[in-house]
Amino acid sequence: MRKLLVIGIGAGNPDHMTVQAISGLNQADVLFIPDKGAKKNELAELRRQICDRFVTNPKSRRVEFGVPVRDLPVEDGPAPTYRSTVDDWHEAIAAIYEGLIRDEIAGDGCGAFLIWGDPSLYDSALRILERVRLRGNVAFKLEVIPGITAVQALAASHKMALNRIGDSVLITTGRRLTEEGMPDNAGSAVVLLDGKCAFNTLDDKDVVIHWGAYLGTPDEILISGRLGNVGAEIERTREEARRKKGWIMDTYLLRKPSAED
Repeated sequence: MRKLLVIGIGAGNPDHMTVQAISGLNQADVLFIPDKGAKKNELAELRRQICDRFVTNPKSRRVEFGVPVRDLPVEDGPAPTYRSTVDDWHEAIAAIYEGLIRDEIAGDGCGAFLIWGDPSLYDSALRILERVRLRGNVAFKLEVIPGITAVQALAASHKMALNRIGDSVLITTGRRLTEEGMPDNAGSAVVLLDGKCAFNTLDDKDVVIHWGAYLGTPDEILISGRLGNVGAEIERTREEARRKKGWIMDTYLLRKPSAED
């Protein structure tokens, strides 16, 4: 039976690769590298650099594949829900995955998907592969290899612990932060997938923000401080970086002020 490895490759620094991840790369006959277009070529290039640096298996080969763009609502048309657009997008990717597994991996071979960060945290590869399995057209065994997340990289770069003593930490999204605000039951909130600087919607400008973009890479940007003091600076810096590179990957931690700060 075919075997699939889903390998977390870290938040952007090739040194984030674990020994287990490197071993997984070298088990695979085929390494799948997603191509998200010219604007995000650096994301594919990092995967290529990781393969160049760590893969020693002479039988290994790489297969690059295009990733469809998720549809967005049309302003003057019917408004699909967020979940429905994601569902359609995942279904399209599942069809691509199924073809790759069927056509590129031998019946007893091994393939690997290289996943940014960790496959279990705000990445949909595992859900999409479950769709492929449920279709029943191609069988495979699955192994998941964890990786360093952007959350860990953010804390390390800011030289801080994610939690305070006796306090909870919430991991959420920009969409949820906009809808719900800073949670009452968490002293700290890590926010991922925020393309609209949702932190600026918070009423409490005394909240402390620790923000980072391109974490672990030579282009890493870090800003921290009271939201009322640095919120506008982060938004401006983020837009300049996104315009310059054509893409941005960032995350941040929000923390209610306390005597510990």
